[in-house]
Amino acid sequence: MNLTLYVWRQKNAEDKGHMEEYQANDINTHMSFLEMLDVVNEQLIQKDIEPIAFDHDCREGICGMCSLVINGQPHGPEAGTTVCQLHMRHFKDGDRIYIEPWRARAFPVVKDLIVDRSAFDRIQQAGGFISINTGGAQDANSIPIPKTQAEIAMDAAECIGCGACVAACKNASAMLFVSAKVSQFANLPQGYAERKQRVEKMIAQMDVEGFGNCTNYYECEAACPKQIPVKFIAQMNREYLRSLSKQKA
Repeated sequence: MNLTLYVWRQKNAEDKGHMEEYQANDINTHMSFLEMLDVVNEQLIQKDIEPIAFDHDCREGICGMCSLVINGQPHGPEAGTTVCQLHMRHFKDGDRIYIEPWRARAFPVVKDLIVDRSAFDRIQQAGGFISINTGGAQDANSIPIPKTQAEIAMDAAECIGCGACVAACKNASAMLFVSAKVSQFANLPQGYAERKQRVEKMIAQMDVEGFGNCTNYYECEAACPKQIPVKFIAQMNREYLRSLSKQKA
């Protein structure tokens, strides 16, 4: 399979950046999208052309590093799929594929297709944790948790922090990410003690980082490779309102 790629090239954060055209030849349909880029980079190196810089790590759909917009869609055309899990059989011979980085002020481009997502780290550090003493793990049955609540918490905890929700949102909102991190603790007894300050600090940091607000377009849910539902945004809003009501009381 032969493809024509239009790839965003940008030397650094100060560079204006531009699209460049490359040919991807003899691509096996069993390859993942990242493996296809590996092949293209090998071909570029043989021609003394600087390879395309892109993020990757686990290549198993776990780490969230493979942050690419493919033909205008974060993580590409397949629902519930990261770029490293996207296979070339979903494309056709002769296709033209446009590859860009996440587009958000809070995610500045570092180089080519790599963006700086440390804003997510700072939001996590602001409150996305439970302050407990270290030591031996408690017996699983010592804190009874209803199965329904445990499953909801696990659904929220599936978020891998890739940033596709931000890239898909016309406002570059991070509310799906933040709400998942808030909700995974809000639904567990271990998270109750700090639920008030957690939601306040994480939302405050989200605003400091320059992310936009949610206007209910649901693009975040559609783009999320872990299919995190927008119901968690509603839960985060309730958590936030609850914290404000306690302040007034």
